[in-house]
Amino acid sequence: MSEAAVKKEPGMATLVVVLFAISAVVALLLGVTNIVTKPFIDENQRLAKEQAMQEVLPSDSYEELSYTGSDSTVKGIYSAGDAGYVVQVAPATSFSGTLSVMVGVDGSGSCTGISIVETGETSGLGSNASKPVFKDQFTGVSGTVNVTKDGGAINAITGATITSRGVCEAVTSALAAAAEMG
Repeated sequence: MSEAAVKKEPGMATLVVVLFAISAVVALLLGVTNIVTKPFIDENQRLAKEQAMQEVLPSDSYEELSYTGSDSTVKGIYSAGDAGYVVQVAPATSFSGTLSVMVGVDGSGSCTGISIVETGETSGLGSNASKPVFKDQFTGVSGTVNVTKDGGAINAITGATITSRGVCEAVTSALAAAAEMG
């Protein structure tokens, strides 16, 4: 046999080194991408939050307040001056486990509107919580808010009763948190 006909297979160590090098380059690229895009993502999230606040309770400015109440689902509370409060709530009841609702509460303790800030609910079912036909039911409610199936006045989204209950829970928590603030 000639030397040209003999082909040496790469050893296990060579394969491991090549795989490690590829993984290291990909990890480095992902890290750089994260560093470059993080400021833009943070800015977009801030703008979305401000837009949600304006949607539920319009005001010239919002001041973040310290919430010292016992409800752990309240993620933030903001004073909208004389208009009332805007409360961000992540209810425990949610089909996906990812639901965050911004709730406006006026000076009389009534809900002025809701905005779904974050959701992982099923597309076409629970995601319908952000549609006006569902959201508009909350304007003017106060006290404990429930779906009709639980004796309340809110019509649940067809096929998404758990999400509907989660939004009702968020509104009830927001109303109580605003009442605690005074």
